[in-house]
Amino acid sequence: MSQDKLLPHYIFESSWEVCNKVGGIYTVLSTRAKTLQEALPDRVVFIGPDFWQEKENPLFKEEPRLWADWRKQAVAEGLNIRIGRWQIPGKPVVVLVDFRPFFAQKNDIYGALWTEYQVDSLHAYGDYDEASMFSYAAGRVVESYYTHFLDESMNVVYQAHEWMTGLGALYVQRHVPAIATIFTTHATTIGRSIAGNGKPLYDYLFAYNGNQMADELNVQSKHSIERQTAHHVDCFTTVSDVTARECLELLDKQPDVVLPNGFEMDFVPKGVTFVNRRRKARKRIFEVAESLMGTHFNDDTIIVSTSGRYEWKNKGIDVYIEALCRTLHDDRLQRPVLALIEVPAWQAGPREDLKERLAQQSTPNAQLSSRPLPDPFITHNLYEPGGDMVSQALHRHGINNRESARLKIMFVPCYLDGADGIFNIHYYDLLLGLDLTVYPSYYEPWGYTPLESVAFKVPCITTTLAGFGLWANEQKTKSSKGADVCYLDRDGVEVIQRSDYNYDEVADRIRDEIIGFSALAPKEVEVARKAASALAAKAQWKYFIEYYYQAYDIALRKALERNRQTT
Repeated sequence: MSQDKLLPHYIFESSWEVCNKVGGIYTVLSTRAKTLQEALPDRVVFIGPDFWQEKENPLFKEEPRLWADWRKQAVAEGLNIRIGRWQIPGKPVVVLVDFRPFFAQKNDIYGALWTEYQVDSLHAYGDYDEASMFSYAAGRVVESYYTHFLDESMNVVYQAHEWMTGLGALYVQRHVPAIATIFTTHATTIGRSIAGNGKPLYDYLFAYNGNQMADELNVQSKHSIERQTAHHVDCFTTVSDVTARECLELLDKQPDVVLPNGFEMDFVPKGVTFVNRRRKARKRIFEVAESLMGTHFNDDTIIVSTSGRYEWKNKGIDVYIEALCRTLHDDRLQRPVLALIEVPAWQAGPREDLKERLAQQSTPNAQLSSRPLPDPFITHNLYEPGGDMVSQALHRHGINNRESARLKIMFVPCYLDGADGIFNIHYYDLLLGLDLTVYPSYYEPWGYTPLESVAFKVPCITTTLAGFGLWANEQKTKSSKGADVCYLDRDGVEVIQRSDYNYDEVADRIRDEIIGFSALAPKEVEVARKAASALAAKAQWKYFIEYYYQAYDIALRKALERNRQTT
């Protein structure tokens, strides 16, 4: 770290995903927390929404004595907060705030936001109001703590993540100008909407007008708060070069710093523990598949998977299924394949018939039933199976997982939180049992799932439209292999060229990579697994945290200059 950088004494971070495990930002914050906590013990404070007043939040442990004096003052100021620690490595301080009381002031808050920053909240709907009231409450929390404990002799940074926290960042900038503000967009509202609505994003990016597209796609208010926050904070950041280009074109703002998402290898078990957990995960995957499909799987079966948010096109679920169906009918496949689709859908709980069969299989001397269950490709019930895109695609392709098929598909439409009723294994523990992952994203600002995969020694396939894919190609270039020359058995990751119009080519490439992987000898597979782990080791937070210090420096210098001009 350069010695001439301005360093923060306190860092406040707000996100909808603090102690609220709903997406990739949770992974960003929870894996990075330990690195910052070691640098600034108990001076890194995360602020999240308090959804758990009536029940226990397993991710949060309240500590009534922590900052008890300020808690009383905050309550007197109308802030309903709980203070404790996030139950993650580093156990940083967390303030959970109940934002519901501020709905009564919503119109006044939005009016001030329009007057001061021209943020259009008139077209708000859905989650805009809820997120905005949380964001406002988070800004008030920071203002309260700063007023009572800190002063201008302290370098203080407030970092807000995604459009949901933009209002709070602008509030802090306006009411506590001594605090340096950073806004990080992990994906632009317009970019995600364009891609999700089936419009070509990349070839026409230069021609899109963000404000016009916001009107067309009915996301005016979300775009407005995101755009105005990006323009007014002290430092605007995003997570990859591919999204930086998107920000420039759609928000009319070039990010000051790109903050790539890292990972902590502490999450990965080692030695005998790794081997035992991998064996346990594979055993459980095969048990579920055998009970569902009524067929036996040998241990030489390759387990392939995709996972993440249920975004049909953006996450490449569509092209993954297409590639699997092409692989199914290809005579070159050398080994049997069990392909998983792990994306949480609108599911109504575990299948009772599958639970019963699994219970029977666990008894001594149990015989495997040779009769498949109805719809032998899905592990949980769906509320509206007729409207589920994965289920309909599998029906359309005629997937029935007959015993003679060399490739079989299993749809797991739930969060793997250890209590799903079928696997009862956490996501990371199940990840250990995989042989290969596929993340053929069309819209993916970074891509934690492929990074997590290689960290757990599982080779993966991703694309050039994912921030992680671009970063992985840069590492290959530095290794003098060339960005377009990469092999699973040598590098542990294959980055497929993807564009607006090469769907069929991507499906064929995935098919060929799965077939090629099936032909690898055990020693070659082990080389690929070691290469994957080695690549992940380069993406640890101890390396990527330097980019955050660059952002802190930029924000603190701008805040100092602003305060000089006003005094």
